[in-house]
Amino acid sequence: MTELGDIAPRFVELAHGIVWSTVSTTDPAGRPRSRILHPIWQWDGQELIGWIITGKTPPKLAQLTHSPYVACNYWAPTHDTCLAECAAEWVDDLETKTTVWELFRSTPLPLGYDPAGIGIPGWTGPESPSVSVLRLRPWRLRVLTGKDLSNGVRATSWRA
Repeated sequence: MTELGDIAPRFVELAHGIVWSTVSTTDPAGRPRSRILHPIWQWDGQELIGWIITGKTPPKLAQLTHSPYVACNYWAPTHDTCLAECAAEWVDDLETKTTVWELFRSTPLPLGYDPAGIGIPGWTGPESPSVSVLRLRPWRLRVLTGKDLSNGVRATSWRA
């Protein structure tokens, strides 16, 4: 079995290169729901954490209350793919929201961006009531590059 330290840096490199992720949840009726979101991942050598700035829309709130898990799937036209299946939790304290807001603002494009500049009403700063943060803690990772795929190399996977 692959160790987290062997796969996390490759996962972060691919995810940050692709930028946009299809993030799936499960609604209260057990049906899958997907949306495109923009996580930033932090690997400190021991733990991998993903961050998403988003709003607590009624569908997201109901889905994550029903099942606090998400799957973040990335795909590039080169067939590079990576997947993180994660426990997800809303984090609403101002200190964390400010730290994550600044992480997105200070990260270079195309991964980073100014959350206040994307045109969502009320998103003037981390203290805005409509701004929420999701913290993602992966329990499963999978990485497969298009080059590996064409050479018959199997995906690299890790489970907690």
